[in-house]
Amino acid sequence: MKKDELVEIFKINPELDKYMNEYLASEYNTSKNTRDSYATDLYLLAKYYKNQNIKTLKKEDIQEYLRKSNKASKTKARYLTTINHFYQYLCDNNMIKVNPCDGIKMPKLEKKLPEYLTVEEVDKLLDIRVSTAYDLRNKAMLEVLYATGMRISELCNLTMSNLFLEDGLVKVMGKGSKERLVPINDVAIDALKEYLRFARNDLLGTKTCEYVFVSSRHTKITRQAFFKYIKKLCVEKGIMKNISPHMLRHSFATHLLSNGADLRVVQELLGHSDISTTQIYTHLSNEKLEQEYEHHPLMHEKSHR
Repeated sequence: MKKDELVEIFKINPELDKYMNEYLASEYNTSKNTRDSYATDLYLLAKYYKNQNIKTLKKEDIQEYLRKSNKASKTKARYLTTINHFYQYLCDNNMIKVNPCDGIKMPKLEKKLPEYLTVEEVDKLLDIRVSTAYDLRNKAMLEVLYATGMRISELCNLTMSNLFLEDGLVKVMGKGSKERLVPINDVAIDALKEYLRFARNDLLGTKTCEYVFVSSRHTKITRQAFFKYIKKLCVEKGIMKNISPHMLRHSFATHLLSNGADLRVVQELLGHSDISTTQIYTHLSNEKLEQEYEHHPLMHEKSHR
């Protein structure tokens, strides 16, 4: 949201900035990215009702906002969750008496399986010719993402002290500041060592930085910058999928389960607090097995009988 839009909102809702910041501060167990998402969702609500004080909104107002937002069910569900938490905070701190979200049903979510890359597509994606410091960095980032299944935000926040390469492990700081140790394979370790030995110092110049993966500005690389790179790389490689760094996480989990990994192990590796979140990948791996079975020679013989 643009700065001048926020100024206009604060003029009409002079208290908004204060209790918004107080609410976000109370969510200290969440990541900065999550708090930024909360802030954006709430500012959009305040922008929609810019001529009203956000503390005076009623149940009908929230329902109207969700109805007219013209967003997918998943986005509307996120909006409602954020708004509900905010108003509950105001209630708990005696700023309002009634939570306007009480009684509003969560939008029905479409069950959509996450898209993943095949093993062949991953091989194609990771087949990168390295000639510059950026190539070495990007190659290492892709290899580590696929080898560990970590989130892109976790990768960008990886520090030098998180690396235990001689033990074949990396320490990942996950959601809610939960740490987990994740094994890393030899291919990813080799790519990481190449980057650390020949590229990282070139990118840093005379500067220092605690983060493993750095940009030309001598600071940690951003999720957005890497997202742009991976999109461009897929176009070059002829991979016709709506690629994102998270797709490598989906691919990591799907390929593990397809090759017989235990669901609980995959849950630990991904850092899921609830195993039901991990179970979606069993659907993907089953779907993959069914597709492969369809190409089995016996299936074709049967069709000709």
